[in-house]
Amino acid sequence: MKDLVRKQLQQSIETMQKVLADDSIHEAVFRAGELTARAMREGRKLMVCGNGGSAADSQHLVAEFVSRLTIDRPALRAIALTTDSSDNVFERQVEALGLPGDVLLAISTSGNSKNCIKALKLARERKIHTVAYTGNNGGQMAALADINVIIPSSTTMNIQESHLTLEHILCMIVERCYFGPDFDKQLQKLAE
Repeated sequence: MKDLVRKQLQQSIETMQKVLADDSIHEAVFRAGELTARAMREGRKLMVCGNGGSAADSQHLVAEFVSRLTIDRPALRAIALTTDSSDNVFERQVEALGLPGDVLLAISTSGNSKNCIKALKLARERKIHTVAYTGNNGGQMAALADINVIIPSSTTMNIQESHLTLEHILCMIVERCYFGPDFDKQLQKLAE
């Protein structure tokens, strides 16, 4: 059993090292953060969707935006779209809730989740900015997103681990872009 633990930790570390070495991922997360902060400053919102473990990630990420990630601050406009067995659920929620200038972040380890694909298509039609967090070379979702964060792995758990880390970083970028230099000063005080 110890070998299993060691092997899985090593595999996770190797995936994160690939993410660390990939400047295109860093750039995509930064662009997504700037885009989301700009949308929020303009009174728009972040909508996040995903299935299974990615649905849990969606809820977790939105909790960071609405509650707090690093310091006390006002809530930021974000909503996790809910899941059910319908392939149209996210598309219908985007139709009901999405406005031009909003941001839709779709999370799928395969990049091929049918309901995420439909939501991304509708979002683009409605002039809603689109971001995809995927693995497996991006799947079908890669062609539908304005910004892609593609984890270089085909192992679901390693993709999810990387997604979670990059989701936290996305929230930090939005906080810094949204709240500006005063936010950086507050973070420095916490580090002292």
